[in-house]
Amino acid sequence: MPSERSAQAWGDIAVNARLALRWTDDLTAATFADDTRTVYAVTRALEIVSEAARRLEASERTARPELPWKDITGAGNVYRHDYDEVSPEIVWLTVKRRLPEILAAAEAALAS
Repeated sequence: MPSERSAQAWGDIAVNARLALRWTDDLTAATFADDTRTVYAVTRALEIVSEAARRLEASERTARPELPWKDITGAGNVYRHDYDEVSPEIVWLTVKRRLPEILAAAEAALAS
């Protein structure tokens, strides 16, 4: 059972992962890249996922070694500080390839 702080962080991860997945569900990579508002919104959701992952207790991250925690927590720094290097293509790939497994981990943690 996660601590209250970790449970809150897992909840934030789940909410924002679901939003990003929903906002991109009916788009192609090309239509996503052309939709500046959605790119911004999804990037913000990923930034929150990253920050919430930082707030998880170390034991929560250790219990799920299949996730690339260093990449997840480090991504927020890129979104905040190297924003000019964030491409819609990378955001798209992150959502489509990595976010479902992050969401699954959050849902499993919250169910325990």
